[in-house]
Amino acid sequence: MTSMSINRRRMTRRALSLVALVLVGVGIATHDLPALTQDTAASVRLTLDYGDGVQKSFTALPWKEKMTVFDALQAAENHPRGIKLAFVGRGESVFITAIDDKANEGANGPNWRYTVNDQPARYSAGVMELKAGDAVVWRFAK
Repeated sequence: MTSMSINRRRMTRRALSLVALVLVGVGIATHDLPALTQDTAASVRLTLDYGDGVQKSFTALPWKEKMTVFDALQAAENHPRGIKLAFVGRGESVFITAIDDKANEGANGPNWRYTVNDQPARYSAGVMELKAGDAVVWRFAK
């Protein structure tokens, strides 16, 4: 056996030992996993992409039954480090006009549009209902 293959075996054994230690460490805390999973499942993620390289994320907004995309925006607005939200209308006719200092610019400019789980919006933010664990992204772009 060459010295190179001996070194590979030693490195492989060390790597396997490290993996085993990590797995044992995870196994010790498995009693906490159901609570962590429930916390994540009972929330939604909201990301705001300002179109200039800056994003703001709310990783665990509390989810509730019949929560809409607009409700998620309002939860972000009420967060201690929240956003400024401007809109017109209500319910199915709600229209977001600005988030923080970025206002829609109309037909020739960038505007706020959203996706849910990477799927483009098909309904108003005021009626698009979210499920626990959904990810909403608002992008300011043309």
